[in-house]
Amino acid sequence: MSPTTFSRRNNSVLGSWWWTVDRWTLGALLVMIGLGVLLSFAASPPVAERLNLGTFFFVKRHIIMVIPAILAMIGISLLTPKQIRRLAVFVYLLGIMLLILTLLSGAEIKGARRWLMVGGISLQASEFIKPAFTVLVAWMLAEKYRDPQFPGVLMSILLLGLVISLLLLQPDLGMTLIILTTWISQLFIAGIPLLWMGLLGGAGVVGLGGAYFFLPHVTRRIDQFLDPNSGDPRHDLYQVHKSLEAFQNGGFFGKGPGEGIIKKNVPDAHADFVFAVAGEEFGLILCLILVCLFAFIAVRSLSRVMQDSSLFILMATAGIAIQFGLQAFVNMASALHLIPTKGMTMPFISYGGSSLLALGISMGILLALTRRRHGSMEIL
Repeated sequence: MSPTTFSRRNNSVLGSWWWTVDRWTLGALLVMIGLGVLLSFAASPPVAERLNLGTFFFVKRHIIMVIPAILAMIGISLLTPKQIRRLAVFVYLLGIMLLILTLLSGAEIKGARRWLMVGGISLQASEFIKPAFTVLVAWMLAEKYRDPQFPGVLMSILLLGLVISLLLLQPDLGMTLIILTTWISQLFIAGIPLLWMGLLGGAGVVGLGGAYFFLPHVTRRIDQFLDPNSGDPRHDLYQVHKSLEAFQNGGFFGKGPGEGIIKKNVPDAHADFVFAVAGEEFGLILCLILVCLFAFIAVRSLSRVMQDSSLFILMATAGIAIQFGLQAFVNMASALHLIPTKGMTMPFISYGGSSLLALGISMGILLALTRRRHGSMEIL
């Protein structure tokens, strides 16, 4: 590779990308992906052996999905905001079709129909629709700001209503809350009246109350969270209790790689409770590193666009950063029993199959929107 390959005078697509992309965020994402592979080696072999799938079955599948995720992230980060909007339209429409197909022929697991088997891979369509929905809402609200006659808020409500209706039919309350939170955050950034925000907040409280009274699995999880004695500790709260024991056993420095016990007893140690594996084997140090990485990526992305003149870029970036951070928070808080348990993967760290590819798309959009032109502060 010649010294001028990434010279500032290099006007090629790759050269321009290298000098305009946020290399700090890119580096943090690559470190996070590497830690995900490390924890896959630590957490998944005992789970695979219990299922008679071969010791490194989940490790291999994790690495196989990491490769296209990185390629998607880099490839999408080369796009312009206009191309990002076009991509979002395509992914949103495809995601809606996949959500409908999931309801019709998806696999039912624990009373929920959220996964679709495609070529031997479990696909969760809602993971792909999240970033596309966020970009489209940002587009609609930005057009409303540019042209007050444009029905941007109404169109965002229609986009939201279609997605939420399909998610509640699965049902998937956790994903519904993340998408709702993102939408409300974007409306707040767009400057809607505080009265509207109050009404939306009230509607959210009513919706949560309705979920508690009419969705049995939501009722059970909230009751168990508020009163741990209300459930059977050998079944209902087994994974949570083992997770808390893992953090206690790990202490500050951890028990050491391969020395953890939780992964031998918890079915979801490689997925929803991988944070507990990190705490037990690598201690508080690695847990804090993970928290700092998630916080750094979210805050760094927001700081890159906070003063930008494009409302679309600001709202789209903020929405994706909020989604990313909120998903990580839900996973960590569930493992620590700070909130009712919710089956949600930790971005890039948990084994999640197609969710890695969806995260690659989401972070590619984030990197594309936070790029800067060489020699100026103008966003591409």
